[in-house]
Amino acid sequence: MQAEKLIKSLNLFPKHGANIRSRSESDLASPIVEKPVRFPFLADSEPSVVTDLGHHAGYYRLPHTIDARMFYFFFESRSSKADPVVIWLTGGPGCSSELALFYENGPFHITSNLSLAWNDFGWDKVSNLIYVDQPTGTGFSYSSDYTDIRHNEEGISNDLYDFLQAFFKEHPQFKNNDFYITGESYAGHYIPAFAARVHQGNKDKQGLPINLKGFAIGNGLTNPGIQYKAYTDYALDMKLIQQSDYDRLAKPVSDCENAAKLCGAEGGQPCLTAYSYCNPIFDRIVNLIGGKNYYDIRKQCEGDLCYDFSNVEEFLKLGSVRDALGVGDTEFVSCSSTVYDALVADWMRNLEVGIPAMLEDGIKLLVYAGEYDLICNWLGNSRWVHAMEWSGQKQFAAAATVPFSVDGAEAGQQKGFGPLTFLKVRDAGHLVPMDQPKAALEMLRRWMQGNLTQLAYTEQIL
Repeated sequence: MQAEKLIKSLNLFPKHGANIRSRSESDLASPIVEKPVRFPFLADSEPSVVTDLGHHAGYYRLPHTIDARMFYFFFESRSSKADPVVIWLTGGPGCSSELALFYENGPFHITSNLSLAWNDFGWDKVSNLIYVDQPTGTGFSYSSDYTDIRHNEEGISNDLYDFLQAFFKEHPQFKNNDFYITGESYAGHYIPAFAARVHQGNKDKQGLPINLKGFAIGNGLTNPGIQYKAYTDYALDMKLIQQSDYDRLAKPVSDCENAAKLCGAEGGQPCLTAYSYCNPIFDRIVNLIGGKNYYDIRKQCEGDLCYDFSNVEEFLKLGSVRDALGVGDTEFVSCSSTVYDALVADWMRNLEVGIPAMLEDGIKLLVYAGEYDLICNWLGNSRWVHAMEWSGQKQFAAAATVPFSVDGAEAGQQKGFGPLTFLKVRDAGHLVPMDQPKAALEMLRRWMQGNLTQLAYTEQIL
């Protein structure tokens, strides 16, 4: 989730002369145009004997649009093709998943001289990993028709579901693998909606069955009515604001909470009203904390997104990289203000409401949050998870909080019951896989293997 006043402003549409290969006759016959990728400038640590790394990039022609193309990366597991398939969604709304790919949990990182170095803690070490640029207008995804832009989670989740159906038809060897949905920030909206769409598609026997096992939300915005109220509490607890500031914000917080209740899960004008009441609370706190990075309060804010992600933009401008990806002259949109603005009425919707039904059916949920993030802080995430009504709510609330340890050192605090796990990650901000890459990889591995909740439950009994 990015602050509106700082989000980068770029166009929805590709510039004149953009790559049109996905509009060819062959594209009309097959909705996916994909090619193997071997990046230039990959450091010498790459195994020289390997010629096919199992890296792919492609465009998917979205069927229920006029002219939309969804860009994606697919990295086969470095360990085993039998590993789960994991899809990653970056938030924004409107920010490209390439930010996560190259700075967080992808197979490699961009170095200062725009070469690539292997990431020892890339999530492709334990999964077959997909990154998607979505909604339309994000990253390398584009359309020539403005009506293709999405304004709600129904359109977004349907596009992702259509993509997934086409992806598994293109890669049938992976269709029976366990499948997990992951992401962070505004993907706290995308992920529950997408998971519910996949689960419903399976129930209704629509298309290929997808072996959905779970979904994970990192520092997400899922239930704004609860999470906005936590802003002032978190800021006071972390000594970012004074008690007098907290007291002055009490009425705006109350007004926000009431407006958010009217918004609920449906969208529309009540949600626009709630947005107008609630967002100024965060803006006022940002003004009070000066130049601090609201994604990691230990740091200073630098650049449009409070981090310097310029290397990924420079890397993706290189002709050799564009040739490797097959994107032609399509403009890369790191964070789209067009997409952001289109989803303002979606912002304050409560996406928690669809989660209990999935928990009851045994679909796992992991909610994790770095302790030093302000914008989607751990306190607000913990509160909505505890407030969620489902059959295991009381048992989850009563469960002990136990250490999450990696290599004998405490990397966080976790609690869980049944399919639900909450994890507060130590020494991390908003971008947990960037700040704590080893812990994030171990978190994913244990969670997919069913060991996170099991560990918490065992230690509670002992």
